[in-house]
Amino acid sequence: MAHLLHIDSSIKGDASVSRSLTARAADVWRTAHPGGTVTYRDFGVDPLPHLDAATGLARMVPGDQHTPAQAASWELTKQLVGEVLEADTILLGLPLYNFGPPSTVKAWVDHLIAPGLSTDPETQTGLLGGRELLVLASRGGGYLPGTPREGWDHAEPWLPHALSTIGLEPRFITAELTLADTVPQMAELRGLAAESLAAAEREIDALWAPVAA
Repeated sequence: MAHLLHIDSSIKGDASVSRSLTARAADVWRTAHPGGTVTYRDFGVDPLPHLDAATGLARMVPGDQHTPAQAASWELTKQLVGEVLEADTILLGLPLYNFGPPSTVKAWVDHLIAPGLSTDPETQTGLLGGRELLVLASRGGGYLPGTPREGWDHAEPWLPHALSTIGLEPRFITAELTLADTVPQMAELRGLAAESLAAAEREIDALWAPVAA
């Protein structure tokens, strides 16, 4: 039976564009996979703990040497890696905050990079490959080639590099200029924003479409 891991990370609730995109993609996935099951995580509401001095070394210290805090952190990591292993498809909502990913997404990735669980310690091979990872991204401004802030989006380039160590390869579908409707100085960009959102929605709607014979 097909299984979907659906993750949101925006802090904007119903006003979030990335949440609307992941919800749309999840609906398309359910239509294409009747009877499929879903695991949902909302980092904006229920964030993962960041690795700190008390817990971070759990990934570098043998299990029989774990402190109680390290043992609890390692158990959470095992749960998160297990959710990825169970999934055929992963949907990740990725808004751009201060030119980078939400810190909660960074915490998720930090938990996933775990020798023996997601990487082979001897070969350094990633063990989580073979599943589809779709990243539904939103950016308040414009970052395309030729724009004044080209190269300022540090979330989209970072994520493939971070996940490459565990074998996941993200595919991005991005809506730009999402603040145009609410920021007066961006009013002249509202048409381009609408086009960007519509293009992202069309790409989502074509996901998992039956291949013509």
